[in-house]
Amino acid sequence: MPCGLSEVEARSRLLAEGPNELPRSGRRTPLRIAIEVVREPMLALLLGGGAVYLLLGDLREALILLCFATLSIAITIVQEARTERVLEALRDLTSPRALVVRDGQRRRVAGREVVRGDIVMLAEGDRVPADLLLVQGRDLQVDESLLTGESVPVRKIAAMPPDRTIKRRPGGDDVPAVFSGSLVVRGSGVGEVVATGARTEIGAIGQALSSLESEAPRLQMQTRRLVRLFALAGAFVSALAVLLYGWLRGGWLDGILAGIALGMSMLPEEFPMVLTIFMAMGAWRISQVRVLTRRATAIETLGSATVLCTDKTGTLTKNQMAIAELRTPGGGVSLLKTSGVVPEAFRDLVELGVLASAEVPFDPMEKAFHELAAERLPRRPGNRQLVRSYGLRPELLAMSNVWRTRPGDPDCLVAAKGSPEAILKLCRLDEGRTISIRKDADAMAAEGLRVLGMARARHAESKLADEQTGFAFEFAGLVGLADPLRPGVRDAVASCRSAGIRVVMITGDYPATAKAIAREAGLDVAEIVTGEELRALSPADLSRAVKTTTVFARIMPDQKLAIVNALKANGEVVAMTGDGVNDAPSLKAADIGIAMGGRGTDVAREASSIVLLDDDFGSIVKTIRLGRRIYDNLRKAMSFIFAVHVPIAGLALMPLLFGLPILFGPIHIAFLEMVIDPVCSLVFEAEGEEEDIMKRPARDPEEALFTRRLMAWSLVQGVLAWAVVAAVFLLGLNAGISENEVRALTFFALVVSIVGLVLVNRAFSASLVSALSRPNRALGAVIAVDSIVLCLVLLWPSANSLFQFGSPRLGGLAAVLAAAVGLVALLEFLKYRWTGRLGA
Repeated sequence: MPCGLSEVEARSRLLAEGPNELPRSGRRTPLRIAIEVVREPMLALLLGGGAVYLLLGDLREALILLCFATLSIAITIVQEARTERVLEALRDLTSPRALVVRDGQRRRVAGREVVRGDIVMLAEGDRVPADLLLVQGRDLQVDESLLTGESVPVRKIAAMPPDRTIKRRPGGDDVPAVFSGSLVVRGSGVGEVVATGARTEIGAIGQALSSLESEAPRLQMQTRRLVRLFALAGAFVSALAVLLYGWLRGGWLDGILAGIALGMSMLPEEFPMVLTIFMAMGAWRISQVRVLTRRATAIETLGSATVLCTDKTGTLTKNQMAIAELRTPGGGVSLLKTSGVVPEAFRDLVELGVLASAEVPFDPMEKAFHELAAERLPRRPGNRQLVRSYGLRPELLAMSNVWRTRPGDPDCLVAAKGSPEAILKLCRLDEGRTISIRKDADAMAAEGLRVLGMARARHAESKLADEQTGFAFEFAGLVGLADPLRPGVRDAVASCRSAGIRVVMITGDYPATAKAIAREAGLDVAEIVTGEELRALSPADLSRAVKTTTVFARIMPDQKLAIVNALKANGEVVAMTGDGVNDAPSLKAADIGIAMGGRGTDVAREASSIVLLDDDFGSIVKTIRLGRRIYDNLRKAMSFIFAVHVPIAGLALMPLLFGLPILFGPIHIAFLEMVIDPVCSLVFEAEGEEEDIMKRPARDPEEALFTRRLMAWSLVQGVLAWAVVAAVFLLGLNAGISENEVRALTFFALVVSIVGLVLVNRAFSASLVSALSRPNRALGAVIAVDSIVLCLVLLWPSANSLFQFGSPRLGGLAAVLAAAVGLVALLEFLKYRWTGRLGA
């Protein structure tokens, strides 16, 4: 046994090379989140508007604006901070401990304290703390699925002699190296640490992540363009107002103040607020179905996904082996269902598999035998004692256990399991039976099963052979094991298909296994592209291949990244699911990275934008549904805001153009902008989904947030609302009503028209009657609050004075309500007659 490093040398290397842990991005504190939010141009515009009012001395209006800006920022900070706290709880903060040899003595140390050159002792159940060169090994098998995506453990052998110059990669049998993060499922070994921390295979993948830049969400970019458009329009109208006021009325200073008020009325303060609230509330709604959103804007992007790339192991499947098929020598076949007792003819085969396995198994295949026997064998013999075990060897891929069945019985039962070829070699069958059994094994393997042969022998305990070949084995049958599909995966895949989302499997497993799982999941398996074939493709050929291929097998991590990038280059919006370290680069490169939270690694979660807390593939479909609903409702809210700005700006500009009394000052605009619009927008966030939400094809990723048709519809709504309110204003003036009373009546008309626009915009395709039948408690609350506030503004003397309102007459209010009802009816008729979907 090597004496290992000295404690002094270990401490020196720890200081020089750093701890054995993966570097991770700093935790996003509330202060850091606040800085990120304030730097967002849209919210900066909102804060800037408040600052302008403050510089002008309009303290009340400035405080209203700044308070609401602070509220929007607070909502974002609370939501993002909550997300970070949940992610911290998901992480395993205690590094695995390692058994090392230092100064010739075995010692347990924290995994982060392992250094290059340490001698590490490995046993069943250990998590490998660093990349090791194996110098001793006994029947060692390791689960490397987190690195390679393959659920079947791989066999390890010691390096003879050790060669530290050769670069070794995970995957495949008989590699004399074990890698950080992998799990020992059988045997024992001794390894020398050759790489720690960022220099391990896991660390190399982490380095690849740091070179990838996350793209800004399309919705955010579209909203920024919309904000700039409104800002330019507001600046133009403001300048026009200043010129008109100064030229027509001679009051240039008053004209500047009026122009600023008009410009602020047209600036889209509501857009960033609505986007923030929708995304934060959307993240909260999605958390109710056990899905955590690291970046709330990814919700909308997921709703527009056109391709969903998924790993097989641990994502579509459970990443735990289960026995799927049993075959006896007489030709009997049992396809095991999910429940019920194992048929009588196959029980001995299952029991033999248990006896050929470790008493306390770590290997997933051995666990499958124990679980099946415990759950579905009615009676199991006891009082057996293990006499001797024969492990796997590179030259003979089989293992045997010798059991004493009864006290005093001179003969023992020898149970063997292994590859069909190894078991046939042990049984020494004739050529005809050998060909027949191999044909059966090949047929099972073609279905994606991991096939094991089983054999038994009787032998005197006093004369046990030194090797397994010394027993007279009798062939007992074949066992097919599979990594079973997760419940609900078929339904989830079918829902994706109906929503126009193509599901693509990308796995490191073998083509036959991938094909079998893909078929079971309901995927179209027209052709399979392997990693070797992919490596030979040019970028142009790869771009063509990803358009039609549904299953990619034997794929390495860098190839996953290449597939995702090729799909994106074809204009697809790519969602990528995964749980292993090998998935992390493609998770980050995808438009939406979806990590599994239960089994997923820290690296995968850090790289993703969405985390499935319960590892349920079906939750992805729920998230897609919610993402589409959120996007629909966001467009409804944006459409409403666009429409409502038309009458506000028109009423502010009309007196300047026609020499009429000034209707609205800064306090009126602040009231409308910071109370009615935002509160009404909350109605759309709570609005239910459209009936065809999961039947329509995925949204064109290049589609604008505001299509021309939707913009035209918003403009029609705004112009008609302005016409109704302007008519109330002009008719009131012509009737000789006092200026303050006309202002109050016009303001009342504008408010009820805005409420009417809310009702009209609740649904793109449904009628007002059917929309009202859908429950929306926020709508009732908004109407109630608006009614109370409006009554206070119109009837409370102090508010009358502040708003320069007179007391309107009851007949005038009734006439205004009737006009608003007529406006809603006209808009509903136009919406019904509007050709095509408003979103088209």
